[in-house]
Amino acid sequence: MSFPQSFLDDLRARVGLADVVGSSVKLIKRGREYSGLCPFHSEKSPSFTVNEQKGFYHCFGCGAHGDVISFVMNTRGLTFVEAVEVLANQVGMDVPKQSREAQEREQKAKTLYEVMEAACAFFERMLRMPEGKEGLDYFRQRGLDDQTMGEFRLGYAPDNRGALKAALKREEIDEKLMVEAGLLIEPEDSGRQSYDRFRGRVMFPILDRRGRVVAFGGRVMGDGKPKYLNSPDTPLFHKGRLLYGLPQAREASRQDAPIIVTEGYMDVIALHRAGFRGAVAPLGTAVTEEQIGELWKMTNEPILCLDGDDAGKRAAVRAAERALPILRPGKSLLFSILPEGEDPDSLMAAPDGFNSFSKIIDHAVPLAELVWRMDVGTHKIDTPERRAALEATINQRISVIADEAVRSQYNAMFRDRIWKLFKGDRGGKAANRSGYSGGFQNKKAAWGGKRGKNDHFWGPAGKAVPGMSRPPMQKKRDLQDSILLLTLINHPALHDEIGEQLGIYSCADSALDNLRRAVLKLLDDDPGLDCETIKAHLERDGLSETVLRVVRAEVIAHAAFAKPETPLERALTGWKQVFSMAVSSLEDEEAKYAVRQLAADTSEEEWERFSHRREDLARRREKVFKLDD
Repeated sequence: MSFPQSFLDDLRARVGLADVVGSSVKLIKRGREYSGLCPFHSEKSPSFTVNEQKGFYHCFGCGAHGDVISFVMNTRGLTFVEAVEVLANQVGMDVPKQSREAQEREQKAKTLYEVMEAACAFFERMLRMPEGKEGLDYFRQRGLDDQTMGEFRLGYAPDNRGALKAALKREEIDEKLMVEAGLLIEPEDSGRQSYDRFRGRVMFPILDRRGRVVAFGGRVMGDGKPKYLNSPDTPLFHKGRLLYGLPQAREASRQDAPIIVTEGYMDVIALHRAGFRGAVAPLGTAVTEEQIGELWKMTNEPILCLDGDDAGKRAAVRAAERALPILRPGKSLLFSILPEGEDPDSLMAAPDGFNSFSKIIDHAVPLAELVWRMDVGTHKIDTPERRAALEATINQRISVIADEAVRSQYNAMFRDRIWKLFKGDRGGKAANRSGYSGGFQNKKAAWGGKRGKNDHFWGPAGKAVPGMSRPPMQKKRDLQDSILLLTLINHPALHDEIGEQLGIYSCADSALDNLRRAVLKLLDDDPGLDCETIKAHLERDGLSETVLRVVRAEVIAHAAFAKPETPLERALTGWKQVFSMAVSSLEDEEAKYAVRQLAADTSEEEWERFSHRREDLARRREKVFKLDD
């Protein structure tokens, strides 16, 4: 039994290869690949690699090689059909029945690719013909040269109801296939003939992952409506799954180019010409879950580059709401905002466009920061009821995160921020500024635009949230956490003694907590690593900046026992002392916060919440110090 190639391509795209392999092999991320011990032969040193971008695994020891389907077949002893059924069930796809009709559909799909390719070639020819002069002039005015037009296969659809239809008929292409491919419109009135869907428009071919033409986008010349017209959904094309510029971006991602999501076709082309070859665009819709999944196959944190107006704000909120339920460790989004009235195309036309855009990308706001601002920026916090409403809104917002580890990190970070926000509010002063205490004076320099009504939403990360200026207590916690991590990095042999305690601990700072988890995973997978190898792994995983925070002179000055040359016994004693203080400080902070909340709100609901917090603290204290015994 065989399956339609389109179904298999879609299945491989939806299933995460690293997730499937990681369920039976301990994988360590190294750059853009994963490595681990080969499941197909005995080995002590990892020679097995997984490249999720390219969709294959390979063992340099035994030569095993394949995709996600073959991995399931070989590790579970399943047939091809059984492996396909297992994977399809995991992602909720219906397995097609391989009937004669299904075989005919598969053959038709192959034919439809040929139809789309013929249409693309026709539009390209028309751009260079007298009928296409208006379109060619338009591209020239937008600054495009012949090389760029050729690379993106830009074309022109003549303002004629039957030009494409006639051209494809001369190539003996059936009219019904043209209708099914979305190239012709078939009137409901059976007495009228079908006619070209795209007329009087410059044409942008839309390619699938393999670089095949599956659809078109057309921009009208003049003031006609709609300004942009896309192909309808067809057997080859579903607009919510693909991205414009995807094949080029997939190639660029292999050279670690940033993946930038912008709004339009010309924006993508302008960024490519400027050197940002990881640019893509959704196809006339808000970014979908499937498109986010496609972006994550190329990079862990794609950048959504949006306009700085109300429409851009709404697009950011929609993207954040769609991303939250599907977040998983290491996978998130960043958000960059353009100056109002600008787009990538107009910025790149400016004399210093490249540098201006680079600065905007460098100031990208993490998803967690954006989620925080979405709610804090619209709530007053000058009464207990309003504070409770804000807390409830934020808790509801992050409750949709399906991954337990990510949801736990969001809960910890936002609980800490809420405490600081309420603590920093004095007499409603912060509340009168929608929960913000300033920090936007430098917005014009940071974003290259004027201050506006959305400043509370788009301010640079870390400068708009009260309580984030690292008060003394927070600096103390960061120092303690840095000491704990540095001691383990410099003395990995202590992992057996302190690994479990550090595993149930949570650093106050999210970057330090990410480092904590990364160090523990490295040592869980390979307890024999030395400190220099650990640092090298962390640097390859993009954590070098956080490591530098931990190994700075200030940390060493407060904890000489963390130095590599210190005997293990002394290092262990010092670590336990700092750990005990850190745990006690954390409990004191949380207990004080709980008491303050209860004092502000004596309802039964708040009392129940207070009781749960108290019980949770007791359980954690018991677990931590039981381990210490």
